[in-house]
Amino acid sequence: MSNDNVKTPEHEQPELTAEEISEQRQIRREKLQELREMGRDPFVQETYNVTAHSKDIKDNYDALEDQEVAIAGRIMSKRIMGKAAFFDVQDKQGRIQCYVKRDDIGTEEYKVFKTYDIGDLVGLKGIVFKTKTDEISIHVHELTLQAKSLQVLPDKWSGLVDTDLRYRQRYVDLIVNSDVRDTFLKRAKVVSTIRRVLEDDYGFLEVETPVLQTIAGGANARPFNTHHNALDFDLHLRISLELPLKRLIVGGLDRVYELGKVSVTRVWIRITALNSLRWNATWHMEIRKI
Repeated sequence: MSNDNVKTPEHEQPELTAEEISEQRQIRREKLQELREMGRDPFVQETYNVTAHSKDIKDNYDALEDQEVAIAGRIMSKRIMGKAAFFDVQDKQGRIQCYVKRDDIGTEEYKVFKTYDIGDLVGLKGIVFKTKTDEISIHVHELTLQAKSLQVLPDKWSGLVDTDLRYRQRYVDLIVNSDVRDTFLKRAKVVSTIRRVLEDDYGFLEVETPVLQTIAGGANARPFNTHHNALDFDLHLRISLELPLKRLIVGGLDRVYELGKVSVTRVWIRITALNSLRWNATWHMEIRKI
């Protein structure tokens, strides 16, 4: 099986204009309608049994070589070369190259595959192998469209570079920028570690305190104000967590902490945006005279 897929570099292609993107969206909707008319509605698929993920396959290639695996993910690139094609699938662990031949999946199925777009979600089964360039890949013998992407993803070379758009459309940012996805995973591990250390090593109790408060706290910071229509009184989004935690100490809970959202208008920092995650731990130390 050859990987001689020489082609014009994609980064030399101009970015799509707004009009072209709108046209692409219409074309994708027409493809979806054609699939439904063929009885291949991708949105009726509810589950797909996965036996491996991209990184696991690459890390355990010696054990999985020539073995059948089933993976699912999003098509991120596609290179069609007549009766065969290479395409990259991205799952929760990363990307892996897949190789498909018309003779392996059938003429009709291959014809449908050629209509798939970047961003479509697929499930596939195949044999793990290495190409002539030593790239670990999957030789596909069964391919199923799990969901049709109706939106056009940003150019894979420039990515999603508009900062405002990245924060408004986090889901797109996560799809096209792997470093952002890694940051989310690392953040989750950091928060989990903080919880484990506070609770297991220091005996803290995690609590939740009210987000809406009747009295604005937080020193000189200006609070966000809102109104409770049913009860007809004003409320403030919390700025500080200390006072509610100290009240719990007064009630007899010696060590308490909270990982909670706070809202601050004092400084607008883009990286934290409107809601920042702030953790607060408060404890009571009993001093005895000997």
